[in-house]
Amino acid sequence: GSIGRSTLEVVEAHPGRFEVVALVAGRRMERLAEQVRRFRPRAVAVSTEQVADDLRRRLGAQAPEIRIGSRGAAEVTVGTGAEVVIAGIVGAAGLVPTLAAVSAGLVVGLANKEALVVAGELMVRAARDSGAHLLPVDSEHNAIHQCLRAGERGEVRRLILTASGGPFRGRDREQLTTVTRRAALAHPTWQMGPKITIDSATLMNKGLEVIEAHWLFGLSPQTIDVVVHPQSVVHSMVEFRDGSVIAQLGRADMKHPIQYALTWPERWESAGERLDLLAMPALEFESPDTEVFRCLDLAYRVLAEGGDAPARLNAANEVAVEAFLDGRIGFLQIPEVIEGVLGALPPGNVNELEEVLDADRRARREAMRIVNEEMAG
Repeated sequence: GSIGRSTLEVVEAHPGRFEVVALVAGRRMERLAEQVRRFRPRAVAVSTEQVADDLRRRLGAQAPEIRIGSRGAAEVTVGTGAEVVIAGIVGAAGLVPTLAAVSAGLVVGLANKEALVVAGELMVRAARDSGAHLLPVDSEHNAIHQCLRAGERGEVRRLILTASGGPFRGRDREQLTTVTRRAALAHPTWQMGPKITIDSATLMNKGLEVIEAHWLFGLSPQTIDVVVHPQSVVHSMVEFRDGSVIAQLGRADMKHPIQYALTWPERWESAGERLDLLAMPALEFESPDTEVFRCLDLAYRVLAEGGDAPARLNAANEVAVEAFLDGRIGFLQIPEVIEGVLGALPPGNVNELEEVLDADRRARREAMRIVNEEMAG
């Protein structure tokens, strides 16, 4: 995926300073085979045994140890001597290997926000018990992490997460009734995978980031604000109680936060493009339109509810986004699916991993029922 490729670009920009010991991929075996030849990891994990057979045929005698599925991803994460893990598996599928890395006490560069969304309490507890360091790779949380180095946590008044607004910023609901998959995937500033791009278009991505920020930085939802900043130059800000606002600015290039996570607490020469202040556009800020883009408010709602509500929201959203990408529901029906799932299922606890996984399964089943029965046709 894009996070993995960007990480390997950062590694290549610093020859002799990193060793790649494991790679995890889904189904892009031609690309993975090329990466294995170049970086020679000790082990890889792929989605299925069939995919593993494909990789073995491509690599022959060069094939490393191959593990299967999310459990396999967890095994290669903690069983290959890794010191730093970049967790970039999209969606709830990344939960098990990410939690394994945290439980093992590793430095975890967290590009998978869903792991904290669905199991924030478990992740934070595991990090506290193991001594793991959670370093955010999402550009917004990475910016907050950097800004917080300017003061003490007790001096923070609020966090300000910036949002690009996505491709439909300024549109009303009527204009969004017939938007196409292609239009929703045309993000104005970031090149990302389809799922996160749709989340950006609905503002669900920002809602998930609010939940993630709560767990990462230990602040209440009332102290985490969102502003729309279409230029995507200011990646986020921290306001301190003395009125000072510290902002982190940079190019819209994921190699910057990835390198920050890989080299923290040091700063190395940049592997990405630098920001040219003289060529920078005027910077705009505005409030998000939560009447049109309802997913952001849904995220605040489940964060206040607690328990397994964030896990149910995340699972319902993943099903709804996939249904939109497949042409089975419209863009505005994504939050309707999520609301339906939240209203249909009773709240539960998430004290153990199995409870999280059960909430995820139940929410997916209900979301698929809503898509197939209530929204069919």
